[in-house]
Amino acid sequence: MTHDRERPGHRRRVPYADPGEPDHRSPLRFLWWLTVSQRRRVLAGSVWGTAWMCLLIAPPYLMSRAVDDGLRGRDAGALLLWTGVLLATGAALAVLGILRHRTMTRVRVDAAYRTVQVVTRHVTRLGSALPRQVSAGELTHLQAGDIGRIAQTLTVTGPGVGAAAAYAVTAVLLLRVSAVLALIVLLGVPALALTAGPLLGRLHGAEGRYREDQGRLTALAGDMVAGLSVLNGIGGKRVFAARHRARSRALVPLGYRVAALTSWVQALTACLLVVLLAVVTWIGARMAAAGTITVGELVAVYGYVSALLVPVSAFIEGADDLPRGLVSARRVVDILALGAPPGADGTRVDPPKAPAGLYDPDSGLTVAPGRLTALAGARPEEARAVAERLAGHGASDATWGGARLTDWDRRALRRHILLADHDAHLFAGPLRTVLSGRTDPPDGAVRRALEAAAATDIADALPDGLDSHLDDQARDVSGGQRQRLRLARALLAGPEVLLLVEPTSALDAHTEAAVAARLAAHRRGRTTLVVTTSPLVLAQADEVVHLEDGRAGARGRHGELLTTRPAYAALVFRGAAPGAEGSTDRPRKPLEGENR
Repeated sequence: MTHDRERPGHRRRVPYADPGEPDHRSPLRFLWWLTVSQRRRVLAGSVWGTAWMCLLIAPPYLMSRAVDDGLRGRDAGALLLWTGVLLATGAALAVLGILRHRTMTRVRVDAAYRTVQVVTRHVTRLGSALPRQVSAGELTHLQAGDIGRIAQTLTVTGPGVGAAAAYAVTAVLLLRVSAVLALIVLLGVPALALTAGPLLGRLHGAEGRYREDQGRLTALAGDMVAGLSVLNGIGGKRVFAARHRARSRALVPLGYRVAALTSWVQALTACLLVVLLAVVTWIGARMAAAGTITVGELVAVYGYVSALLVPVSAFIEGADDLPRGLVSARRVVDILALGAPPGADGTRVDPPKAPAGLYDPDSGLTVAPGRLTALAGARPEEARAVAERLAGHGASDATWGGARLTDWDRRALRRHILLADHDAHLFAGPLRTVLSGRTDPPDGAVRRALEAAAATDIADALPDGLDSHLDDQARDVSGGQRQRLRLARALLAGPEVLLLVEPTSALDAHTEAAVAARLAAHRRGRTTLVVTTSPLVLAQADEVVHLEDGRAGARGRHGELLTTRPAYAALVFRGAAPGAEGSTDRPRKPLEGENR
């Protein structure tokens, strides 16, 4: 993987075609998997980090030689020699610093990309089972904070190794000057770590609680945004907003505690490092005054300890980053541990050779091949559950042509049976791409799908037609227009079996009537199921099935069921007599923002 711009002869490899199979048995194993997945780059980062930190110890030694050999020895040649070597060392440090930083940046970005890919791949495999196990807010929090902290944790592999090597080199150099000074440094740094350790432990505990509460708060905010239209409709927006404010206020004291502990850790670390430097300098100065060591060696000792502040700081930062990374990796591991839907490993890929119906044994519904079937139920969740089972989403005993959907390869099944929900996600991009995805259909096919969804006016009104850019979720068009674009996308896919859930719920009566007629014509001869209670759509169906208590009941044409099934008529007309005031077969008031 590389993050440079593409050059001739240079193959770009981000994102990965296959990021690999993560080890999600524990957070630590996941971090280790991220490390070994880019072992060469991590090794290079460790080499550059070790060379850079160890070379930081060289200037004090060179300065001591310049002082003893050049200044005290009054040797201009030696002074110029050691000064030149010192300048060359500075240049080498600059080059090594650049190499170290570039390599560790790539290590972090690789870890972030790879984590995003494995999580995205897994949630895609989960399909419709995902919303039942994890909220959109939790995924948002994962992307917003946890992935960055995981990537930062991998920095330990470079500076961490370099810090250990630099510490060992410094101890050897100090032993050559004075065993007493070496012993003070060797014991002082662990003592410093032990002193800051309890405070770090309290900080990590507070941070863990803060991040858990913050994650739940982000999940609540995400769920509020996702259901904003529903909350507005039932007057619950203020209630949820008040709950969010209350939880935010409750989180503030814990945030202050984390900030206070962080400041104390940083202050204590800086103070103890300065104290260690002062002690070593004072003892070294006494030894120089007594003639035990030379002035140049005193300069070297001061420089060694000053340079040692860098690896010691790296140690402390690593001790802080690792627990944070483990907390964030726990979120990733929990998501990767979520179970895939049954039948995810099926092998069947070919559709039935002859036209065949879909059968759901749980409801007793059979969707006849080559016909437009409408499913009307008083409980929307029951009708939606039937459609999801017929699409092979989640646990399902549904069959197609006698073969269980659980025997299918998931990706192959999605190509043949498409479940299109009325609020399915619309990705940002040109209108043509929003509708066609990875495929590249001719403009004529795109136009036919738009015509069938009564959505040609949307494309015509945009400045660049099919090449016009739409925002994420097509927020730059109205709600009814978004629904028509979703329907056009489903029709353009042209699957053998199309399952539509409330495809006209956000449309005014005039537009809904046009969509219902064109949908029936566009899908004529192909298997289609529409979950709806709209009389305009029901009237266009070849067969209507009345769903009662989760079971398929009366079947027939819309007009027949209206006259023979009072329960069906009550459902369609919401308890009012046909033609009475409030009947839904009369033109409805257009929804706000809807372009007819």
